[in-house]
Amino acid sequence: MNPKVIPFTLLLLLLGINSSFAQDNNPYQHLQGRYLPADTMVKTQHQVTIQGKNISYTAIAGTQPVYAKDGHIIASLFYVYYKRDGIEDRSKRPLMISFNGGPGTGSVWMNIGFTGPQRLKIDDEGYPVEPYGIVNNPDAILDATDIVYVCPVNTGFSRIIDQDIDQDKFFGVNADINYLSDWINTFVSRHHRWRSPKFLIGESYGTTRVSGLAQILQQKQWMYLDGVILVSPTDLGIDRTGPVKDASLLPYYTATAWYHHALNNSLQQRKLTDLLDEVENFTIEEYIPALVRGGSLSPSKKEKIAKQIALYSGISKKDVLQHNLIIPRNFYWKDLLRDKGFTVGRLDSRYLGVDRQNAGTRPDYNAELNSWLHSFTPAINYYLREKLNFKTDLKYQMFGNVWPWDRDQNHAGRALQKALLGNPNLHLMVLSGYFDGACDYFNAKYSIWQINQNDRLDDRIEWHGFQSGHMMYLRKEDNKKASHLIRTFIKKAVPQAGDAVKYPSDSAQKDE
Repeated sequence: MNPKVIPFTLLLLLLGINSSFAQDNNPYQHLQGRYLPADTMVKTQHQVTIQGKNISYTAIAGTQPVYAKDGHIIASLFYVYYKRDGIEDRSKRPLMISFNGGPGTGSVWMNIGFTGPQRLKIDDEGYPVEPYGIVNNPDAILDATDIVYVCPVNTGFSRIIDQDIDQDKFFGVNADINYLSDWINTFVSRHHRWRSPKFLIGESYGTTRVSGLAQILQQKQWMYLDGVILVSPTDLGIDRTGPVKDASLLPYYTATAWYHHALNNSLQQRKLTDLLDEVENFTIEEYIPALVRGGSLSPSKKEKIAKQIALYSGISKKDVLQHNLIIPRNFYWKDLLRDKGFTVGRLDSRYLGVDRQNAGTRPDYNAELNSWLHSFTPAINYYLREKLNFKTDLKYQMFGNVWPWDRDQNHAGRALQKALLGNPNLHLMVLSGYFDGACDYFNAKYSIWQINQNDRLDDRIEWHGFQSGHMMYLRKEDNKKASHLIRTFIKKAVPQAGDAVKYPSDSAQKDE
């Protein structure tokens, strides 16, 4: 290619140069086109009312490079950074670093759905409403912490720059946390946040990401955190194959059937959390042991277990027996309301879908995801381009291509455990929706049990359940509750000035 015909912005991109210096007359001109500088930012000023208080803040929408070991730029990550104005000493001001999951999706979901100062227009249960757009978020957490929302490579506006680089550098459990830990180090340095209390929050696959980051930041960047928040966590690489994996979905099935009034009258009239306690106990004490026995289980015992599973799940005993006591998730989503002509959502079972035919063993599509893309996609594009003035023709990737994703050597849960044990001040909070069938709440509890194997972390780990799904924050009531929990968690996790971070000895505990 003749270099004279290379667009100026593209040339700067390839060179890794911030082009904003060349556009004094139009500070946003350097963002136009389908190519972004590897290193740029746009600042805007805003106000929002949170918890009845008017808060002024600066929003920075920008890109920051990912560097190779030799220092050349190999990729650029898009981020949105909110910092409250009027803070003279940011050494006391927490910083929350936020990731979503996929692993191929950007930070759109929690930015304009949960913790950010602006929230997309939805009804009180989370369904889309038109005209699309955003409104002030009265439950945002900007009153308690500054926040940066990060889009990993190939999500949002983040892209690979060095096309010769091996994509294995980015697309895998451990590759992901490695390059992101370096990126976080650079961000914290650039924005003078080394002394600030620091928190990670991740949703869905983002929980695998932040669990691994908690340890690698501590181990390789020498950056110690105050808290980690897991929203609808994955299995975190913690082994649960066989009977444990097969049985652990039953409490979720019960919650879903309860929501859709698919249980018998005696169960349907009970309080959900009380009913789930009973089902969890059955799962641990009877269901898992029954599956362990496999074909050696007596016919009478198998019949008894099948009857109980059917009772708790809303699925017929015949179907339970035909599946050898193990109900596949896809079948459950298709079958629970089959007679009514509906399927239920994967990530949030409150959502209903309609398939081409009622027959079959799995839904044709994810009803909840269609609804979310319906509302989030126009809102994030409008917000970034028109409210934060980030002008570009580049597509905002709601789901980008990050495949194949290397899942080998996924030890994120153990990494989080090591980080918790190695840092006496690190706190963990887990938020789960009872109607989430992809990252179900009972498996989240199981992960906590395995991380906290010796009970020494009891005072630093907390779990909270919500009567909603994967994105529990889309339900107005749960958004308010979850936001309050995060504020309380931050306050609890940040030590008082002068407090030593250490494990107290037995003698010190007695003295107290």
